[in-house]
Amino acid sequence: MQDTASTIAAATSISSGLSSHDAAQRLHRDGPNALATDGRRGILAIIADTAREPMFLLLLAAGTLYLLFGEAIEGITLFAAVLVMLGLTLYQEGKTERALEALRDLTSPRARVIRDGQAQRIAGRDVVAGDVLLLAEGDRVPADAILIEGHDLMADESLLTGEPVPVRKITAPDAPAAATGTPTPGGDDQPHIYSGTLIVQGQGMARVTATGPRSAIGRIGTSLATLAVERSPLQMQTTALVRNLAVLAVCLSLVLVGIYGLLRGDWLQALLAGIALAMALLPEEYPVVMTVFPALGAWRLSKEKVLTRRITAIETLGATSVLCADKTGTLTENRMTVARLRAGSEASSATLDIDYGERGELPEAFHALVEYAILASAPDPFDPMEKAFHRLGEHFLANTEHLHRDWTLAHGYGLTPELRAMAQVWKARDGDDFVVAAKGAPEAIVDLCHLSPAARASIAIQVDSMASDGLRVLAAARARYRGTTDSPWPAGEHDFDFEYLGLIGLADPIRPEIPHAVAQCRSAGIRVIMITGDYPATARSIAQSAGLLVGNAGDSAVLSGDELAQLSDTQLQLRLRSVNVCARIAPEQKLRIVQALKAQGDVVAMTGDGVNDAPALKAAHVGVAMGGRGTDVAREAASIVLLDDNFSSIVRAVRLGRRIFDNLQKSMSYLLAVHVPIAGMALLPVLLGWPVMLLPLHIAFLELVIDPACSLAFENEPAERDVMQRPPRDTGASLFGGATLAFALLQGAGALVVVLAAYGWGLQQMTEEQARAFGFCALVVANLALILSNRSHHVSLLASLRRPNRTLWIVTFATAGLLLLVVAVPALAGLFRFATLPWSAGLLLPALAVVAALWFELMRRGFARYPRRPR
Repeated sequence: MQDTASTIAAATSISSGLSSHDAAQRLHRDGPNALATDGRRGILAIIADTAREPMFLLLLAAGTLYLLFGEAIEGITLFAAVLVMLGLTLYQEGKTERALEALRDLTSPRARVIRDGQAQRIAGRDVVAGDVLLLAEGDRVPADAILIEGHDLMADESLLTGEPVPVRKITAPDAPAAATGTPTPGGDDQPHIYSGTLIVQGQGMARVTATGPRSAIGRIGTSLATLAVERSPLQMQTTALVRNLAVLAVCLSLVLVGIYGLLRGDWLQALLAGIALAMALLPEEYPVVMTVFPALGAWRLSKEKVLTRRITAIETLGATSVLCADKTGTLTENRMTVARLRAGSEASSATLDIDYGERGELPEAFHALVEYAILASAPDPFDPMEKAFHRLGEHFLANTEHLHRDWTLAHGYGLTPELRAMAQVWKARDGDDFVVAAKGAPEAIVDLCHLSPAARASIAIQVDSMASDGLRVLAAARARYRGTTDSPWPAGEHDFDFEYLGLIGLADPIRPEIPHAVAQCRSAGIRVIMITGDYPATARSIAQSAGLLVGNAGDSAVLSGDELAQLSDTQLQLRLRSVNVCARIAPEQKLRIVQALKAQGDVVAMTGDGVNDAPALKAAHVGVAMGGRGTDVAREAASIVLLDDNFSSIVRAVRLGRRIFDNLQKSMSYLLAVHVPIAGMALLPVLLGWPVMLLPLHIAFLELVIDPACSLAFENEPAERDVMQRPPRDTGASLFGGATLAFALLQGAGALVVVLAAYGWGLQQMTEEQARAFGFCALVVANLALILSNRSHHVSLLASLRRPNRTLWIVTFATAGLLLLVVAVPALAGLFRFATLPWSAGLLLPALAVVAALWFELMRRGFARYPRRPR
């Protein structure tokens, strides 16, 4: 039974939280904090799904026919082939499921808790009753809990109530008696918070009272597994291709059965030939490829510190043409440090460059500026800038009266789009007045202080000077307020009489790898736009360091938020064509930027980390959220999550996304090509009056080669040398259209000519069984040549042989070994209706491989001037 709130409260102290030992015991007792989901498919489920595939049904039908007509060995062999193919499918599906399971573990919601006296970030499923949660704006609540400490906390409980209006939360000691009874979602001034709801304002601490199915959302039975996933354009194209080929397979198979039966009177062989043709034409590998490639691709991306929340985003990732990147933490190291102070508003105001190598106190002129910057910050901050203020104070003011650890925070005013400044009201231990500290954008603080035009102009010059040195500039102010804790607080900061104190310049160095990453984007045809809330001069300086402003980029390369607000949608589209930097941008303006870029045909990737970034992340073709500093809301709205918050990881993801799509296209081209000779050799000998060459057992053997080649060997192919030197592909172009389709069909036609000629020659020079063996060997050799030829569309076949791919060579040598066995071992040869080949025929096989390879190489050179990838 779940602990009651009173029992939990008695067992857990706020400061230390649960011990790791207690948490492990409760997790074992209550189970993970997760709702029921479909989870991972077991072996039986995979076998059941596989047994419904048309290819397996056809194999079973052929084996049954053999048994019914007394050919037990052939029937048993086909059933054995079914088991082998089932084992291969289990391996492929198992590898895919393991990759998806790893992704599910990574995508588990995170929670900040206090355990063993330390703040920790753990998987949401590991939260247990009694844990002390640390909650902040943008967090998704991981479990039902009761608020024990809080500051202006509001929650969106629409997931449970359907009401979109956030509700105010108060701590349990302050709650009325009615609120401490049976908790019901909705309504203000409640201490209860609920799993799955969203903190939209404030911060606080809460003690967990219910997890998993015992939570309110668990009792309702809501599960994310019931959400339908929209299919990607590539998936829809593949579905259409499979449907069309399946219809063609059925029609041609029926025609072949009729022609064979009427002409030769052997309806058993007619049925077997029809089944073989259907198996040859059925593109059952396409669904396998469309499952394996994205899943393993997402797993590979996770190794690059990039988490794929929506696997269909991989299809779009490599096609990105514009990357909109946050500055702080993405392009920079997110290690904010106070670098310069400027006290006062006059032109002759004091300036100090900070040197942390020195100890001692700051000059007296800067004491108030640093003191009130700290007071305007959270006491235990998460924000890098606020941490920088605290570090500055601890370094220089540790032994002074300017650090007020014994003061009490009485009230706070948050940042708003209308006023980019925040203020906090403090109650000193001695005295009746309240102290108000404010910090924020210089223009906002100047507005709060109601300075003269001359002072405003002087401060603007100071800000420009500091910003041009690449510093992020904030201003600070102070005020006094007479009142009591019972009297209502003023509605806004403008009701206080603020005194301007000065400017603080913060530096956040560019990550050392950023210039190279930006250069890679430029060579790949991807435009990078830096979006920041910084002053335009600061943004320009950072952009130049990052390599975003090339040559003599003028003012047109920088777009400010104020200018953006004045532009119409059409004007914004035109303006963004020459923009590399967007400065002084409010989070809600990101959505307009994304929509404008999309309207002019760009494929947009957008980074973000805040609650207000969620609409832009969702609107972008690829939303990229920050895994470290990002909010849960941003991560849920995004398709991609950067686990290390690094821009270079996005570039690596684009590179890998292009590689994945390249390899997917190679696999698809190979599948189109290889089915041409297989289907042709199942149909043409009958139409030409020759003996049937391909029977269902032969097709089963070929599937043992085709399945791992298309789904595993091609997936392991390394990236092309020019993967980041060509423009993004056109997402609207068909994967199977144009030159890609023609190239694959001509490759297959060439292979068909080689195999048909080999079989025809064999029928004239050898017995029927020998000719069948020779023609089948030629088909397998042509298949291997097709695999090797499709490894690269940019380098020659000989050059591609030097590219490492262990899986490919395992498939190749295993195929050659199996082929040797079925031809050379009499018992196996009899099952396949083969006879031992003469040495002269065996020596011709390498020559046939060379002929096929030369044809494929000729096709590659002939199509070199045409794009084989959708652009």
